[in-house]
Amino acid sequence: MISSNKLTLACACLFLSATAFSQSPNSVIEEVIEILNTSLAERKDELASDEDALYALIDEILLPRFDRTSAAKAVLSKHWKTATPQQQNDFVDAFYGAMVKRYADGLLKFDQSKVELKPFRGDESKRMVIVKTTVTLADGTKVPVDYRLVKHDSTWLILDVIIEGISYIRNYRSEMDAEIRETNLDAVIARLQNEVNGEA
Repeated sequence: MISSNKLTLACACLFLSATAFSQSPNSVIEEVIEILNTSLAERKDELASDEDALYALIDEILLPRFDRTSAAKAVLSKHWKTATPQQQNDFVDAFYGAMVKRYADGLLKFDQSKVELKPFRGDESKRMVIVKTTVTLADGTKVPVDYRLVKHDSTWLILDVIIEGISYIRNYRSEMDAEIRETNLDAVIARLQNEVNGEA
């Protein structure tokens, strides 16, 4: 399992994802690192004191650039197949919203100078590729953070973030499976919706 600190790092790193037309996977990540760094440099104090503004910034960066449906489907795994279309839609929205709220504060700690983008070694003709980075933590520890991107037509979307070999999708899949087995999918969706609404 990913520790809470590293899971926060994973989701903060997830917000670096982006779409790009006719761009290499590495240039996608590099471009958005720059965008995020500029946004935080100009608005960090405001964002730290205004949650709504922080969520709005995350939506601006992440919402159109993250493959929410594929990620939610991968998280639910076999439970996706037995869910109704309404449950699937509700889970996609609730899971994304809860993830944004849970890890928004971690985004404020982003430091461009701590991220090293590795040379791309994948095959861009494939539907899925891995972009590798190394993130230096406050204590000097270097943590490998890999991004799995998926191509939709000519657009690259982030699907997964992998820290030290463990993906956030795998981590959430285990958590959701255990919770669904203990309760049911509707209860899980309701909990996530409550978290989004500040009622958790």
